[in-house]
Amino acid sequence: MIPDLGKYQDTVLSAYGISLLLLAAIIGLSIWRARAVKRQLDATEARTNKRQ
Repeated sequence: MIPDLGKYQDTVLSAYGISLLLLAAIIGLSIWRARAVKRQLDATEARTNKRQ
Protein backbone atom coordinates (compact mmCIF):
# COMPACT_ATOMS: atom_id res chain seq x y z
CA MET A 1 0.00 0.00 0.00
CA ILE A 2 2.81 2.44 0.83
CA PRO A 3 5.01 3.09 -2.21
CA ASP A 4 8.75 2.59 -1.91
CA LEU A 5 10.09 6.03 -1.05
CA GLY A 6 13.69 4.94 -0.77
CA LYS A 7 15.96 7.24 1.18
CA TYR A 8 13.21 9.88 1.45
CA GLN A 9 10.84 7.66 3.43
CA ASP A 10 11.60 9.24 6.82
CA THR A 11 11.24 12.77 5.48
CA VAL A 12 8.00 12.13 3.63
CA LEU A 13 6.33 10.17 6.43
CA SER A 14 7.33 12.72 9.07
CA ALA A 15 5.95 15.50 6.85
CA TYR A 16 2.64 13.61 6.60
CA GLY A 17 2.61 13.09 10.36
CA ILE A 18 3.32 16.73 11.15
CA SER A 19 0.68 17.83 8.66
CA LEU A 20 -1.93 15.59 10.27
CA LEU A 21 -1.03 16.90 13.73
CA LEU A 22 -1.31 20.49 12.58
CA LEU A 23 -4.68 19.84 10.94
CA ALA A 24 -5.95 18.20 14.12
CA ALA A 25 -4.74 21.20 16.15
CA ILE A 26 -6.45 23.67 13.83
CA ILE A 27 -9.71 21.72 13.99
CA GLY A 28 -9.49 21.45 17.78
CA LEU A 29 -8.82 25.17 18.19
CA SER A 30 -11.67 26.03 15.84
CA ILE A 31 -14.12 23.92 17.83
CA TRP A 32 -12.85 25.35 21.13
CA ARG A 33 -13.17 28.92 19.83
CA ALA A 34 -16.64 28.30 18.39
CA ARG A 35 -17.85 27.04 21.78
CA ALA A 36 -16.39 30.09 23.53
CA VAL A 37 -18.06 32.47 21.08
CA LYS A 38 -21.36 30.59 21.47
CA ARG A 39 -21.19 31.01 25.27
CA GLN A 40 -20.50 34.73 24.87
CA LEU A 41 -23.36 35.13 22.41
CA ASP A 42 -25.77 33.28 24.70
CA ALA A 43 -24.75 35.50 27.63
CA THR A 44 -25.23 38.65 25.56
CA GLU A 45 -28.64 37.50 24.34
CA ALA A 46 -29.69 36.66 27.91
CA ARG A 47 -28.74 40.17 29.09
CA THR A 48 -30.58 41.71 26.14
CA ASN A 49 -33.73 39.66 26.82
CA LYS A 50 -33.71 40.69 30.52
CA ARG A 51 -33.86 44.36 29.56
CA GLN A 52 -36.88 43.94 27.33
